[in-house]
Amino acid sequence: MSPSGTVITEGKTKLLVPEVHSTQGPGKINAGSVFFNEQMAFNRDISIMLLRALGKPSMTVADAMTATGSRAVRIANEVPGTEVTANDFDENAIPYIKANIELNGLSNVTVSHANMHTLFADNSFDYVDLDPFGSPSLFIQSAIRGTRKRGILAVTATDTAPLAGAQAPKCRRRYQCEPIRGYMCHEGGLRILLCTIAREMGKFDMGMRPLLSFSADHYYRTYVQIESGTAACDRMLDQLGYMRYDMQTLEREAVREYDSDHRLGPFWLGPLFDKELLARMSPEDMAREKKCSKMLDIWRNEIDSVPFVYDMSELSSFTKLSPPNLDLFIERMNELGPTSKTHFSPTSFITELPLKDILSVYREVAHRTPAPDAE
Repeated sequence: MSPSGTVITEGKTKLLVPEVHSTQGPGKINAGSVFFNEQMAFNRDISIMLLRALGKPSMTVADAMTATGSRAVRIANEVPGTEVTANDFDENAIPYIKANIELNGLSNVTVSHANMHTLFADNSFDYVDLDPFGSPSLFIQSAIRGTRKRGILAVTATDTAPLAGAQAPKCRRRYQCEPIRGYMCHEGGLRILLCTIAREMGKFDMGMRPLLSFSADHYYRTYVQIESGTAACDRMLDQLGYMRYDMQTLEREAVREYDSDHRLGPFWLGPLFDKELLARMSPEDMAREKKCSKMLDIWRNEIDSVPFVYDMSELSSFTKLSPPNLDLFIERMNELGPTSKTHFSPTSFITELPLKDILSVYREVAHRTPAPDAE
């Protein structure tokens, strides 16, 4: 007997989901119900696009905390050559998973009702997806165990308040990192997540290479490819470091070693994207096709070599000048050195230029920008 609910279409897949479910924000888990968040369709779209872009003829996939099976079933239905294990420890989820497999006529999905730590102690996969409700910190080590050599691990964190510094004590407890507040908080939170994964990888003498890492809505998300061997592990650990940020002068600096000035972090200071993979990703047939297309364009053009971002509001507050048009500002900045928009905020940018040049260009463009007409 199928569970009660409503059928929606997401991408090219039909999904039976609970009648009452989250449509925006992180949502809440109600006792006795199976969690589903409609807003996370974009998150699931990214998984489909990335796995398609890999172009592998076959791939084993594990969705560790699949709930209704939405991501697992979409991958099985929309990514050719996949063999998917849809796992959830909640017995209430199993009827939804089975119903969604049947709804789409799939034969390449295996239903699993196991503790994920047990699942990954006994099995390994080419692609492991870890999307828990809240912090992934308790589950990352087991997920690494379940990911094969050269495999891909995808991790979502919805505990953005600790990671972004709004709940700093909780960040210290969960991630052993000192978060940053202010305009860089979301980049900082994402880089703390990556740092945490890297430190767990180090325990296995393995390295990682980020394929796609981003901040969106109420969560952080990263896809990393595992690299075997101590040399890869050492290269990875060399990309962890600390930073200082002076809110009075806007000066910031990232370094590899901790000292009393550079006490924020540690963060992942390496790249967030594999630009070649991004170039192959296509938004066609996605549930949130317009958003996917927009974000792909930003990621493809985003500078991926220098942490951390600057924000126009930050510069406005510091210079006491109204923010000029961001496009005009970036155009002028690029005459001096590489500068781009960033996905972290519509008012943020990233650049390889030093602060003195940033402030000089900001003042120049701000003074050239006509004041708005008085109403």
